[in-house]
Amino acid sequence: MKALMLEEAYEVIDAVNGRNFDGLHDELGDLLFQVVFYSRLAEEEGRFTIDDVIERVHAKLIRRHPHVFGGVEARNAEEALKSWLAVKEQERASGEKREKKSVLDGIPPSLPSTLSAYELGVRAAEVGFDWVKVSDLLDKIEEEVRELRQELAVSTTSVTNRVEEEVGDLLFAVSNLARFLRSDPESCLRKANQKFQRRFQAMEQEFGKRGKRLQDCSLEEMEAIWTDIKTRETP
Repeated sequence: MKALMLEEAYEVIDAVNGRNFDGLHDELGDLLFQVVFYSRLAEEEGRFTIDDVIERVHAKLIRRHPHVFGGVEARNAEEALKSWLAVKEQERASGEKREKKSVLDGIPPSLPSTLSAYELGVRAAEVGFDWVKVSDLLDKIEEEVRELRQELAVSTTSVTNRVEEEVGDLLFAVSNLARFLRSDPESCLRKANQKFQRRFQAMEQEFGKRGKRLQDCSLEEMEAIWTDIKTRETP
């Protein structure tokens, strides 16, 4: 069931990204069913009800947006975000026990790795540990690529722990580039996956019209068709 909820959430995202409002209507219903279902299970165990869920999110919405529902003034989106982050930090501090908790605590381990990297970057940025400008992040990505090249040059096998570590560092930096640009890495990668699939299938269709299978084509032939498809898509 947990995997099903994750699947439903992603299908909502796909409908939103594709601006498929008819599909979104259905997908939101499917996701809502999961919320109701889990709430019902909790109610049967005497834990909470769907009313409790709604009341809690309602209270959180008001509490975390004092610039909307309270007396805090926010002149722009940046000030609104600072207000929201300040309230989150207060909630986190008030929930601490005797032991000092890390600002990185509480990130769900079930998150996709790209979103986990995103959230780690968000938490670190809240306390000022972040890149200053996007060019610094791009420099960091180039540095990670160089380190990966160096490691590959000395590796005796195709994959070593050091190679995996360097690939991970590169992915972490790129994930935070998406965050820095006010996007998120999961959405960026999903769009890239969809684009690759669309172009690859168009290439299959093109060769199919010529009576050829991809397995029988050279890399040069495929790259030529790929470039042509890419050029046709570019405005």
